[in-house]
Amino acid sequence: MAHSIGILELSSIASGYEAEDAMLKAADVHILIARTICSGKFIVVIGGSVSAVEAALETGKVVSRGFLIESLHIANVDPQVFAALSGSVDASECSYRSLGIVETFAATPIIEAADAAVKAANILLLRVHVSMAIGGKGYFLALGDTAAIQAAVDAATDAIRESGLLVNRVIIPAATPEVLKEFI
Repeated sequence: MAHSIGILELSSIASGYEAEDAMLKAADVHILIARTICSGKFIVVIGGSVSAVEAALETGKVVSRGFLIESLHIANVDPQVFAALSGSVDASECSYRSLGIVETFAATPIIEAADAAVKAANILLLRVHVSMAIGGKGYFLALGDTAAIQAAVDAATDAIRESGLLVNRVIIPAATPEVLKEFI
């Protein structure tokens, strides 16, 4: 069971594959995401125990030889983040209709923002989208009552404020069924 997430974002696709392989060999971690992302970069997101993720990240940083853009380790990640990253969230029984959206300029901070959001309020994290086909951006979508969504979006914004990578944050109270149709 993964309790921790580690992220490496690299400016080289070849070095991304090399770092992914080295990280898997260095510790008992599993790949959550490993792929090219917009503007010719590569992202590796791993899960595992806190100590295994730390060891794998250190190895990945060494192997990336100057192509490292950013790395991040989040210990004790909320389980909703794993499901939202993999696209396996079932919202069919969810009665909430207020939708919160946070958008970042880069891939890595959106995972940190999503974790902060779900820890701050009783929400359902629907999706965490990491930079694929959206110009290197990231975003998350969450459902909850309006007050919970406000608290979650505020917490997400606070978590990444210093990075300067926030693009936008939106709260849609009582979103229309058409907007929510792909989730509910």
